[in-house]
Amino acid sequence: RKGCTIENSKPAFQVYSINNLPFDYQVRRSRRVQRARIVVSPEKIEVVVPLLMSERSVHTFVRDHQRWVTRTLDKIEKQHQQIVGLAPDKYTDGVMIPFQGEKWKLTIRPSKLKRVKMEFDGGLFIAHIPKSLINTDYSENIREVLIKWMKKRVKMESEEIVARHADRYGLIPKSIRIRKQKSRWGSCGIHDDININWVLILAAPEVLEYVVVHEICHIRFRDHSANFWSLVAAHLPEYKKPRAWLRKQGASLMLGL
Repeated sequence: RKGCTIENSKPAFQVYSINNLPFDYQVRRSRRVQRARIVVSPEKIEVVVPLLMSERSVHTFVRDHQRWVTRTLDKIEKQHQQIVGLAPDKYTDGVMIPFQGEKWKLTIRPSKLKRVKMEFDGGLFIAHIPKSLINTDYSENIREVLIKWMKKRVKMESEEIVARHADRYGLIPKSIRIRKQKSRWGSCGIHDDININWVLILAAPEVLEYVVVHEICHIRFRDHSANFWSLVAAHLPEYKKPRAWLRKQGASLMLGL
C-alpha cells in the first residue's frame, strides 16, 4: 500500500497519494507537542505533529525519515517472526510450546475424560484428549485449554510475586486479575486492584515479576516519577533489564499463542 492518512480536528480522514513511499501512515495533530515524531508499531505508523504544521511539511518530514521507518518495520517483523515461530500453527504431538522464556514439547495422550485436559509435568506439556476427538482436528481445543491453563498459572505466579514483595512497604493490592490486554502489560486501579496480562507467562519469569512489582508500586505512586522508579528499584535493582526486554520484544509477545 502507498499513501497516508491525515487525522486532524475534523472527524473525517483525508487520504493522500504519496507514490514514492512503501507504507501508509496517519497523522495526529496535538497541542502538547512542539516537534514532529514518528511512532511505529505492528498495527500502524503514526506521525504526531504540532497543530499548525503544514501538510507539506508533514510529508517532507516522513520522506526524510523513510529509511528509519522501513528499518524499524523490518525489525518489528523479525521480532514478530521470532516470537510467532515459538507458537505452533497446529497443536499436535511433538510441537514446541513457549512457556516462561523457553520451549517445551507437547505430547498427546488418549484419555477416557470427556474434555481436553492440560498438565505440565517434568518439562513436558501433556494434552489428554478424549478418544472421541482423537481422529478429529483437535488443535483449537488444545489451544483453548492451554490458554486457560496458562492464565491459572500466571495468576498463581503473580500471587507468589506479590507475597514476596508486598509486605516490605505495605503495597498490598486489593485483588489480582488476569486479563488479555491489547496494549498493556498491567494496570493498577484506583481501588488498588491490579490487572496482569496473561501472555507475560510466555516470557522469562523475571519479566512477569517486573510487571507485577511495577503495578504494586503504583499503589504508592500513581505516576512514573523519580520516586516511583526508586521504589521499583528498591524491590528489583535489576528492573531495567526486563523493562528493556519488553520494549524490544513486547509487540511480538503481545500476540500470545
